[in-house]
Amino acid sequence: MYLDYWQLETKPFEPTSERRAFYPCESHQGSLLKIRYGIESRRGTIVLAGPAGTGKTLLISLLKQELTDPFQPFVHLVFPQMPARELLAYLANQLGTAPSEPPRFTIDESISRLEGFLIENSRQNRHATIVIDEAHLLEDCGVLETLRLLVNFQWEGRPALTLILVGQQGLLSTLRRIPSLDERVAVKTLLRPLNIDETASYVQHRLTASGATRDIFTPEAVETLHYLAHGIPQQVNRICDLSLVVGYAEGLSQIESTQIEAVSNELVTVAQE
Repeated sequence: MYLDYWQLETKPFEPTSERRAFYPCESHQGSLLKIRYGIESRRGTIVLAGPAGTGKTLLISLLKQELTDPFQPFVHLVFPQMPARELLAYLANQLGTAPSEPPRFTIDESISRLEGFLIENSRQNRHATIVIDEAHLLEDCGVLETLRLLVNFQWEGRPALTLILVGQQGLLSTLRRIPSLDERVAVKTLLRPLNIDETASYVQHRLTASGATRDIFTPEAVETLHYLAHGIPQQVNRICDLSLVVGYAEGLSQIESTQIEAVSNELVTVAQE
């Protein structure tokens, strides 16, 4: 709708896992490097935490793109709230193991499949990665202890897989209440919201990646944006995208604070209805 008007090649604030749209601020780039270090060092458990909308899923998507042999296979579980029996069966299936003879999909059968696959995978000098998203929701399901047991699978004294727990900041408190799991975490990294300078750079980075050749948002608009979005990239994206629509509809040459405030107020109002 607004691409030609703003002289853009693509929508700059769409959700995407493309590398060109990734803004390597200190927090995000540091977390990505720490996680890669943990996997490539074949550590057992890694934790990635941060507020909703800060880019945890994007980081995992980029990680998956970067990892090649021997750090495969890579399994990303997005909806993990399921009983332990179903969780283990799902992971065994995703790793590509063939079901054994009946009875199938019991906890014992799934564990046997997982162990057999992981040992053979390690024997071939490969290292599996299992990512559990929304892990802060798992304490009530009672499966965190089950996940901890997965790290017990070893080959030549080292973990046969890396388990990455991804969730909101409450995940860190949850882990402290489960010392048997917390003490096994080799790497913990926390994503934080963007500061005001990073917000400005983030907006410009996304615009430039989409073909922008001029300043579309005024400095005052970016300051207002940072304040209203609290430095959360997901919120920045939503406000910026709708502001471009409003600016196009009103025939503006630049987006100013007025448009940012109007869009933010509308989003808040809709969310409250």
